[in-house]
Amino acid sequence: MKRLLYFLPVLVFAVVAGYFVWGLNPERNPREVPSARVGTAVTPFELPPIDGSSVPGLSSADLADGEVTLVNFFASWCLPCRAEHPLLMRLAAGGKLRLIGINYKDEAADASQWLAELGNPYDRIGADRDGRIGIDWGVSGVPETFIVDGQGTIRHQQIGPIMPRDLEDEILPLVEELGR
Repeated sequence: MKRLLYFLPVLVFAVVAGYFVWGLNPERNPREVPSARVGTAVTPFELPPIDGSSVPGLSSADLADGEVTLVNFFASWCLPCRAEHPLLMRLAAGGKLRLIGINYKDEAADASQWLAELGNPYDRIGADRDGRIGIDWGVSGVPETFIVDGQGTIRHQQIGPIMPRDLEDEILPLVEELGR
């Protein structure tokens, strides 16, 4: 029995070391988080516009109109949102993709000021003041971005800010595949 007690720490170490070695596999991408929402239809919703904004609000029907759409959850208090915003502005200027924004748990005045300062890349913006729509979409934090096909099905989820490599390697090829 004493020998078994001496062997137990070695066994625990071997299991923990094996787990870490498995996690270091170069084929695993730590940014890829499985999403239960990918492949499912957008849950019906209706969001008002940001108070004082001339950009219209948003509903789930706007996402099932035959056009592939990038849906970006953002907030004025979110520093990574500020970091990805220039990329969204360039994407909107390129006209390759329709961009929709969902302002997440934000004050309307702060969101309006943020968009006035940085520019507005979005065709429509819904105000998710209480975060309920974010919960329905499976948002764990902002920014999060989704690609929705023309029938209203979520096809891709990007957790964290979009980087140029994400755009070139994943998002734009998927948009082309879906037929814009």
